[in-house]
Amino acid sequence: MLPDLNPELTELGNRNLLRRLRCVDRTGGTIVSVEGRECVLFCSNDYLSLATHPKLGKAASVAIDTYGASSVASALICGHTAAHEQAHEHIADLLGTEGALSFPTGYAANLGAVTALVEKGDTVYSDALNHRSLIDACRLSRADVQVYRHGDVTHLADLLSRTQGTGRRMIVTDGVFSMDGDLAPLPDLVDLADRSEAILLVDDAHATGVFGPTGGGTPDHFGLASRVDVITTSASKGLGSFGGYIAGSRSLVDLILNKAATYIFTSALPPQSCASTVAAVNLVRDEPWRRERLLATAVTLKSRLRAEGFETLDSGSQIIPLVIGDPAHTVDAAERLFERGIFLLGIRPPTVPQGLSRLRLSLMTDHTDEQIDQTVGALVEVKQELEI
Repeated sequence: MLPDLNPELTELGNRNLLRRLRCVDRTGGTIVSVEGRECVLFCSNDYLSLATHPKLGKAASVAIDTYGASSVASALICGHTAAHEQAHEHIADLLGTEGALSFPTGYAANLGAVTALVEKGDTVYSDALNHRSLIDACRLSRADVQVYRHGDVTHLADLLSRTQGTGRRMIVTDGVFSMDGDLAPLPDLVDLADRSEAILLVDDAHATGVFGPTGGGTPDHFGLASRVDVITTSASKGLGSFGGYIAGSRSLVDLILNKAATYIFTSALPPQSCASTVAAVNLVRDEPWRRERLLATAVTLKSRLRAEGFETLDSGSQIIPLVIGDPAHTVDAAERLFERGIFLLGIRPPTVPQGLSRLRLSLMTDHTDEQIDQTVGALVEVKQELEI
């Protein structure tokens, strides 16, 4: 019998950690209607403003007409189509790898990659601020998990030197950390992985399309695409589409296809998502101005916010954390911004560590100067009202 869950919900509420859904009706790009209120959107991962691009919608529509609304089977039965083939080829080309494989989500891609590559008797070294999907993947693998301090390559090297064994060793890290907005020290990680004969896996979900000369993410940004063993990513962020991907060598893709439970035992990604991803990759290639404008705007906005006394940590990306600390103040700040027509949600534990609750501001290419000015003004007002 299900126990009474209300006390647990009440406790979450008392700690200002209770979540609820808000109905968002997109009205186009950076403007949304939320529960009847029109707001400027500053909490979307649609970094390059591609989700509402007509080319993605048209590609998805054609795929639905061709294949129907669903893949209706796992990829290894009859769910793999020409649309999937094209998406794999385009993602591999974008990321600079030999091959790629699609998953229903980026979460599933991480679970599949880690559990296919390491198991009991192996060791995984995980950054302390990795995304929850990587944390869960490490746990499910049954490998020994060693957590190194965030971005601390010296600590990681020490752990590697103290945990010699006969099994495989794998380093896992976000490329751009989703809550802090900083970049992993990829050049040092690549060198350390080579010296330690460890596999290096980079979850580049928040960097794909955004970073690098060709939009290939953090490996492209650092010129290291050929030296990262496993790249996982999501099409639902910078690419404005949907689905997760694993990219790497041909042998890696073949092994994942044969061993990843989250690929074998689930329906394949809907073909329309694959088609819209192909369209998005083409736009990333043809319109570099999108990422150039996005990152230039991020630099300017962070400078303005820091000048107003906001703590933005070490963000080096389009994700800008505004640390408040107390979850109650964070919720209050988000509501006051909502009343001013700014949709910018508060992030609280367990998503972020205790004491580091924050507003997570994420930029989109299509944000106008007027919208940014409006948001900075509202943030300053709320900061003064709450004395935070």
